[in-house]
Amino acid sequence: MVLLGRAAETKRLDALVARVQERGGALAVRGAAGIGKSALVAHAVARASAAGLRVLTTTGVECETHLPYAGLQQLLYPIRADVELIAPRQQEALRTALSGADSAAPDVFLVALAVLNLVAEAAERAPVLLVAEDSHWLDPSTSHVLGFVARRLESEPIVLLATARDGASSWLDDAELPELALSPLSGAAAEALLRRHAPDLEPASRARLLAEAAGNPLALTELPRAAADSARGGAALPSWLPLTVRLERAFTARLSGLPPATRTLLQVAALNDSVSLAETAAAARSVSGDRAGTADPAGSADLEPAVAAGLIDVDRGELRFRHPLMRSAIHQSMTRPERHAAHRALAVVLDGQADRRVWHRAAATSLPDESVASELQAAAVRAERRGGIGAAVAALDHAARLSEDPSLRADRLLRAAHLAVELGSREVVTQLLDEAAQLDLSAQQRARVVWLRGSFDEGLHSRSTDTRDLAGLAERVAAAGDRDLAVRILWSAAQRCFWSEPGAGTRLYVVSVAEGLALDDHDPWLLAILAYAAPVERGAVVIERLGRLVPSQGHDARTDRLLGTGALMVGSFDLARRFSGAAVTGLRVQGRLGLLARSLGATAWSAAQLGDLSAAIPAAEESCRLGHETTQPYLYALIRSIEAVIGALRGDPDRVRELTAEAERVGLAIAARPVLARAQLARGMAALGGGLFGEAFSHLRRLHDPVDPCFELALRCYTVGDLVDAAVHCGRDGEIRDVMREMEAAGLRTPSPALHAGLRFARALLAEDTRAEELFLTALNADLTSWPFIRARTQLAYGEWLRRQRRAADSRGHLRAARETFDALGTRPWSDRARQELRASGESSGRRGPDARDRLTPQELQIAQMAAEGLTNREIGQKLYLSHRTVSSHLHRIFPKLGITSRSGLGPALGTGS
Repeated sequence: MVLLGRAAETKRLDALVARVQERGGALAVRGAAGIGKSALVAHAVARASAAGLRVLTTTGVECETHLPYAGLQQLLYPIRADVELIAPRQQEALRTALSGADSAAPDVFLVALAVLNLVAEAAERAPVLLVAEDSHWLDPSTSHVLGFVARRLESEPIVLLATARDGASSWLDDAELPELALSPLSGAAAEALLRRHAPDLEPASRARLLAEAAGNPLALTELPRAAADSARGGAALPSWLPLTVRLERAFTARLSGLPPATRTLLQVAALNDSVSLAETAAAARSVSGDRAGTADPAGSADLEPAVAAGLIDVDRGELRFRHPLMRSAIHQSMTRPERHAAHRALAVVLDGQADRRVWHRAAATSLPDESVASELQAAAVRAERRGGIGAAVAALDHAARLSEDPSLRADRLLRAAHLAVELGSREVVTQLLDEAAQLDLSAQQRARVVWLRGSFDEGLHSRSTDTRDLAGLAERVAAAGDRDLAVRILWSAAQRCFWSEPGAGTRLYVVSVAEGLALDDHDPWLLAILAYAAPVERGAVVIERLGRLVPSQGHDARTDRLLGTGALMVGSFDLARRFSGAAVTGLRVQGRLGLLARSLGATAWSAAQLGDLSAAIPAAEESCRLGHETTQPYLYALIRSIEAVIGALRGDPDRVRELTAEAERVGLAIAARPVLARAQLARGMAALGGGLFGEAFSHLRRLHDPVDPCFELALRCYTVGDLVDAAVHCGRDGEIRDVMREMEAAGLRTPSPALHAGLRFARALLAEDTRAEELFLTALNADLTSWPFIRARTQLAYGEWLRRQRRAADSRGHLRAARETFDALGTRPWSDRARQELRASGESSGRRGPDARDRLTPQELQIAQMAAEGLTNREIGQKLYLSHRTVSSHLHRIFPKLGITSRSGLGPALGTGS
């Protein structure tokens, strides 16, 4: 192990291993090729083993990146028998991912949860060190799983240690692990290492090698040997070559001195996507033409020279290169015929392993070959079924390159691009679509190109196609007979109506195309499109049809998500909560975290609008966390703005300022109206709750100005009461008559519960004294069972009006009821206003004390709520994608915060039980 000059790095690794008994952690070690990453890992493994830790390792190999979960198979092999200890659905997902069992395609996050719990079960017996070497070469599926696990190592006795080469991108980068950057060795350490490996060097040669090695440990150990070999051969390695290339040349030079049979074995091993010695030996014999040789089937005698030269290690039937540069050096030194021959031989040996075999067949093929392309397409289907989306994209991309038929090539490129959208790979999508666009595409294929180009980030990033063009494209695709594609294109257009403001004409065009598709009246896609494109004009249709669907059963989670988001757009927040809640339940089970983040966001927004902060707070926090984890930056910004609204309702102006600034950094760059509008609403509500009515009016008025970037058609319908409340209190009610006329007109077209609740409240606030009481009573007599916040605000406003009419005794009952509701909801600013009015009416009112929402973090509140409902730690962990041990740790922090000692006290502490 090369550890000279690494005292600080080894100390940090030792501390990481030592703390595993208390809590888990993760660390990424980065450095240039040969800088000593493997030596540090070996040191950590030795320390972990000495401390009684279980060590599970995997190593990324460049030629294995196309095999889904290849790295995960290697990592979990020692604990594969423990799979019986995890939940049945997780068992099924993991077995499907690792073995390709014939089952429904598991989401990668469900596989990741299974891995987290499987490793956590192993950690119950002994702390675990997970090692991922050369993580930049791990397959994408394994990287996603390890990133998921790394983000959740807060209470587990599990440590993840990953290494990666500087400048090499890795799917694990998204996990944002803390990093240990390895710099070159100091001059003294480099000289000491060189003396250890080449004690007899002349001073001049020593100085030259120290300068050329530049503190790289591998160079300090390999270049002296290469220099000696070159000197014996009468040649020298050119000093002007980059260090990595010089090292590869050094390894190649060693290869040239080996016997032909040994060179063949190493060449095959360099291309094999397995460490199996038996496979490599069999393929090498095939390359050499020695099919009859059986005296030494493993090729042991042929391997001895390579082992003696320090190029490989052979142990228990496995052949491993001493350093990844050796593998790449051998690969680079091979001629194309040599590479093709080795791949063909491996394909023959792997006749019973379809996925690996076809990749070797493809690598041995330079010209188009439809038989290989078809096999690659079949491999992509199998990879997708296992949840290996990255591998499926790679297989389809390669299949396209080998396709003889241009139409098939286009289809494969477009299918790869579609999957790459799901993977979140913008650059890959763009590259694939650019390639497809150069072909002679059919009308349907051109439509798919246009649609896929706008599939990222709700089409806000490139804006290559506007909303009307998308709707027109959908109409043409439907006319050509592909209604399913037309619906999806139209859904993209409808989402653009939410994220931007295309104008009334374009919105109604989207509606006309949707209604011309002859879909079932209750089709969830149709209802969602109508709600997004025309929340006012088609609000009545959507609400009426959604009402019929509420009692029905059997919707799948994606359907429930569409219906929930449609209800949200038309202001039916009670229905939105029901549908989104059902979607959340189903998506949790399926492990579809990307869609789960969206449904949780819908739940948070509807709960916040209804005033149920106990539900809104944890839903928004989890949605935000999952939005970040699943790489949905615009959703993340939207949820940040929703969290700002929640902060305003709770009376936390500092948090409002922080969250609105963060949301607007994203929203302003892309003119994302929903983000900007909710950030502005948060500022307005914070000012309104704090009694800064003039400031509140200025913020809220922007939501109703069509030329303002904060204008959003649906949101303004739900905030008319807030605007009027601010205007009346600052004496500017005359400035909003036009807004009221527009909202009253909208109320004639849609039965939106949110709009009509706001209008009733606004009418009472604006009324002359002779009509005010009648309108307040009309507002309070409406069915507001599911709308406690607007009811309490109406009671507060009515109490204020009664007191101004010198009817203090009559006002107190309404003010008291308002105060109690605000206290229960946790809307502190409005509680304070109700108390002030009560004192002014002659009744004292004690201050509200902190409750669970104030004492707990959002995730702690969520866990406490689930535990209070009777869920076990394991059940909570499965729902929240945490291990049961992490849930237990949270509960141990929750109990003292709430002043309780057991789960039985959670209900009373949360106000949900006796």
